[in-house]
Amino acid sequence: MYLENLVIDAVDPQRLGRFWEAVLGGERLTDEPDAFEARLTLAGGPVLDLCFQRVPEPPFASPRLHLDLSGGTRQSQEVERLLGLGARHLDIGQRDAPWVVLADPEGNPCCVMEDRAAYADTGPLAALPLDSAQPGRDVEFWSWLTGWTEVVGPAPRSLRHPSLLGPLLELCPEPAPKGTAKNRLHLDIRLESGDDADDVAAGIAERGGRELHPPWGELPWRFYADPSGNEFCVPARS
Repeated sequence: MYLENLVIDAVDPQRLGRFWEAVLGGERLTDEPDAFEARLTLAGGPVLDLCFQRVPEPPFASPRLHLDLSGGTRQSQEVERLLGLGARHLDIGQRDAPWVVLADPEGNPCCVMEDRAAYADTGPLAALPLDSAQPGRDVEFWSWLTGWTEVVGPAPRSLRHPSLLGPLLELCPEPAPKGTAKNRLHLDIRLESGDDADDVAAGIAERGGRELHPPWGELPWRFYADPSGNEFCVPARS
């Protein structure tokens, strides 16, 4: 198994997808009315596809997963670049934080980070902070699921691709328990040759996750929640 996709719900997938393609420098894979995909590749490290799918609902406050962008010593210039692409400043109560909070064209928060040693060699995407009820528990769950390795980072617990390149998956203490609304951003796990879908489902349950059964009809993937309730998908092996 490996981490394959970052999926972002969008009212307008083309507009939002092209924005993030420009921000991250991704390679366009799909450009259709209801779906846009771009691939972020870091040489010697992970490959992550950003998938934008059409939904009717607008973003809601306090997402449980968001994107932290590399700013470093060029933080102010990177902020100006994103504003020029269609981002806007966003106040979420960050006060004097050293990072800059922006909203993408559909209002999803993202942060442009200051210079941090932990974000060396991440590429343009520094981190994927994910809300967690118990970071110590969830880091083991996500490590098993993705094959990523625990590293020291700004969050209480963090994971990174075994190459130690690319973004950190940061398990951050949740400000409130997961509600009933589906996360607007979620991760997809890809099965590899030799992975059995039912064995994976059993492993997820043994580690505190659970399979979800939304009323969406027949789908080419299985839908799960991690121990803190965050949704993720496991597409059928192709």
